[in-house]
Amino acid sequence: MSIYENLMKKIDDRSIVVGVVGLGYVGLPLAVEKAKARFKTIGFDVQKEKVVMVNEGKNYIGDVVNEDLKQLVNDKMLTATTDFSFIKDVDFIAICVPTPLDEHQQPDISYVKNSTIEIAKYLKKETMVVLESTTYPGTTEELIKPILEEGSGLTCGEDFYLGFSPERVDPGNLIYKTKNTPKVVGAIGEKAVKAISHMYRQVLEGDVKEVSSPAIAEMEKILENTYRNINIGLINELAMLCNKMGINIWEVVDAAQTKPYGFQAFYPGPGLGGHCIPLDPYYLSWKAREYGFHTSMIESSGMINDRMPEYCVERTGKILNNHGKALSGAKVLVLGVAYKNDIDDYRESAALRVIEIFEKNKSKVDFYDSFIPQYKYKGEIRKGIETINEDIIKSYDVIFIAAAHSTVDYDMIAKNAKAIFDTKNAMKNITDRTNIELL
Repeated sequence: MSIYENLMKKIDDRSIVVGVVGLGYVGLPLAVEKAKARFKTIGFDVQKEKVVMVNEGKNYIGDVVNEDLKQLVNDKMLTATTDFSFIKDVDFIAICVPTPLDEHQQPDISYVKNSTIEIAKYLKKETMVVLESTTYPGTTEELIKPILEEGSGLTCGEDFYLGFSPERVDPGNLIYKTKNTPKVVGAIGEKAVKAISHMYRQVLEGDVKEVSSPAIAEMEKILENTYRNINIGLINELAMLCNKMGINIWEVVDAAQTKPYGFQAFYPGPGLGGHCIPLDPYYLSWKAREYGFHTSMIESSGMINDRMPEYCVERTGKILNNHGKALSGAKVLVLGVAYKNDIDDYRESAALRVIEIFEKNKSKVDFYDSFIPQYKYKGEIRKGIETINEDIIKSYDVIFIAAAHSTVDYDMIAKNAKAIFDTKNAMKNITDRTNIELL
């Protein structure tokens, strides 16, 4: 039988062994879903503590059900390792490693490159390799394919299949998880697309959209997040204008979204957070320069969004001035350092930058987040206060709300705070707003 026929048969009879490289917010949920679909799954991570936790059935990702992980490990459907040689034992490899920006806002694809080099050493015939990490258009064909072919001595399309299927993880989303979110698959060759898509269809409940090339799938992912980046930039700019005009931007958006077509609601905030939306547009801007093309709209929205933490601190300074206080020496409590509401993920959170700017202005800053007791930023670990109550709230000159967690008693805060700057409209239901200023 051909490689295509063999792979399709092995998918159907569940004899395919799955490998997931990277056990973070994308990789671990994917590994769990593969194993739940009764595919033996092996996860890999360079961080030994993650591997140990998985092998002990201990969960560390919010979107994974603890009982599911433990049961799959007990059933020996899911194991984890720090040894890259496991690649020789698998037939389907999903690469789910980080793709951050470096200090110059340039794409850092070293994790993808280094993982691919290691995979190539052990890659065998009749294996499917799929990159899920968000990256610039062209990565799969220009970077991954040559490394795999040179390192393994195998030929893409003849000996192994290679594709790209972007992750679409939305931490904390109560409706859409890894299992029921539609997938996009692009691969090198029509049969590769069919085989890889067939594999995903055995695991996921969401639809699988097949596209004509990896570059289409790579660009599609960047379009998703650039769309959000630009629209958030627009609403942030309008929020600054509305503040000057004395208009409540939140009420404006709520009124606009009563239109049943042609409008999608976006809301302002202290800046962008998460792994994707703040970073992905930079990948496209960087790649566009190869073609002598400047993505002016993307760059403009990026400038606005990057400015929001500083703008919000400046607004806080004006609030303090109205209470006879200066930023320097002021006691500030930041409520929420997660990048979105009701999650424990602080990757690229604007709140961390807000705290940094407060401290540069010599403010005395603490934070409280019921989901995140401590965080690591620029190599330093910072611990939050363990609880909040009436006396603690009264002790601060201003409360800065950076995440609208539902676990917070906003009535108590409103009754006891000297001043509040609400950048997330968390206190929208509070009637007495004399001490509340809204972004």
